[in-house]
Amino acid sequence: MEKHTVARLIGAPPGYVGFDQGGLLTDAVRKHPYSVLLLDEIEKAHPDIFSILLQVMDYATLTDNNGKKADFRNVILIMTSNAGTNEMSKSAIGFGDRANDTIAKGKDAINKLFSAEFRNRLDSSITFNSLTPEIMKQVVDKFINELKEQLKPKKVSVRLSDNARNWLAGHGYDPQYGARPLGRLIQTEIKDILSEEVLFGKLFRGGKVFIDLDKEKLTFDYSP
Repeated sequence: MEKHTVARLIGAPPGYVGFDQGGLLTDAVRKHPYSVLLLDEIEKAHPDIFSILLQVMDYATLTDNNGKKADFRNVILIMTSNAGTNEMSKSAIGFGDRANDTIAKGKDAINKLFSAEFRNRLDSSITFNSLTPEIMKQVVDKFINELKEQLKPKKVSVRLSDNARNWLAGHGYDPQYGARPLGRLIQTEIKDILSEEVLFGKLFRGGKVFIDLDKEKLTFDYSP
């Protein structure tokens, strides 16, 4: 994030383009005083952002370039961060409690990244656990259900075997990136293949497809 982008949150200073437009953040809060403000991957923000957030957390107000105040008393502020992800993904050494060790690594990373002044103003800091195999299967179901909806207009129905579901859940998970690889895996292993069949092949006029697993490879069984 660039410094001039930060200025746009409370409005550009006099003499700069956009001075008469107000601030993106302050205007939004004035329009929606009862809201949830989500700042994703806050560790990537410009340092000036933290100064603005300190003012918000201290006084529950923020003044824009025109001197107008935005009231944050009814705004819930949520910040997400990937800080400590690399450290937390490393296996613990010895026979200690791995869960506590992982949480401790995450807190250490947060302490290094954010100042004590900033951390002390947070109501709570929550550490998310790694995705379990069962949760990954639910993520697979989500992607497959979305695919089913996409194929409905083409009169194509999709069924997935438990073996194929488990294979996707296992190969689509990465300890560092979570479930992000799963979307790419489903794209290359399922969507690309079905797209070809819908456009030029066995599903051109619709039909049913059953996706199974054989020798660590997905198989496709088509029927009218």
